[in-house]
Amino acid sequence: MKYNFIKTKQEDFCYYLTLARAEKRNAFTPTMVNEIAHAIHEANTNPAIKLVILQAEGPVFCAGMDLKAFQDTAVDRSNPALEQQILSLGEVMDKLHKPSVAWVEGDVIAGAFLFIANCTYVFSRKDVRFRLPELAIGLFPFQVMVSLLKVMSEKKMLQLCLDTHYFDAAVAHGYGLVDGYIEDQDLSLFIQRFQAFNGETLKAGIAAAKQLNAIPMADRYPYLLNELDQLREIAKVDDAFTKEPKS
Repeated sequence: MKYNFIKTKQEDFCYYLTLARAEKRNAFTPTMVNEIAHAIHEANTNPAIKLVILQAEGPVFCAGMDLKAFQDTAVDRSNPALEQQILSLGEVMDKLHKPSVAWVEGDVIAGAFLFIANCTYVFSRKDVRFRLPELAIGLFPFQVMVSLLKVMSEKKMLQLCLDTHYFDAAVAHGYGLVDGYIEDQDLSLFIQRFQAFNGETLKAGIAAAKQLNAIPMADRYPYLLNELDQLREIAKVDDAFTKEPKS
């Protein structure tokens, strides 16, 4: 698939999704969101994929939504290979059912929080800045609130939405938005921890975890037991835990 605004590649069991609109600070357009949705579907449906790496070209990871492109479709560049749908980036990212790493080397602004708050792991450079500027231009980060609630309390989420200033990676780490720093990580070693896992098992686990909030507490254990039974049937897993580990 040829994309306008992103790049993808598969290396062994890893799927790399790169935001590639550096000249516009990787601000996303309707077409770009549709391309990301297509790429995520590709990653989800490929059993060989065990880990998705999200990264970006240029000095800014993402500057959020391209407001002009969403207001005037003539500003956007359609992709004839895709059916153009009205999609929310937050919903698209929430449908990623493989473990994911956001590898953040540039500033994260506005709607860019929809990317990082929906990834399993986020590693940023220590000099990366983060900002939700919407209130300063008469808007409010409505969609971002849903994603932020996955990593912080409602009180902290609202405080963050009401602060339009930049904050650094250390503060982002305190909020739970960042899990570690690129300077302290060896990505190749991190990737290897997923090599021995089954891709379909990873997908089933993450998909189930994302359903839990929509399921009443009393129904969660039965739901998860059913998911386990289905996975055991699909994966033909034996009862390895009762056996002596191999020396």
